[in-house]
Amino acid sequence: MPKMKTKRAAAKRFQKTGTGKLKRAKAYKSHILTKKTTKRKRNLRKPAITDATNVKNMKRILPYQ
Repeated sequence: MPKMKTKRAAAKRFQKTGTGKLKRAKAYKSHILTKKTTKRKRNLRKPAITDATNVKNMKRILPYQ
């Protein structure tokens, strides 16, 4: 059986942590920043863990990560 291919778009957006969870960047940080509070923008900088409901699909498109 041939090797599975990694979806490169997903590989650029997700990182695996030491415990095997998937780390992702938060959305809503790219434009229209003037109306967002400083606190809100600061919190958007921090990485988030991918929700458990999506992990099964993410493991399928990132087989070797």
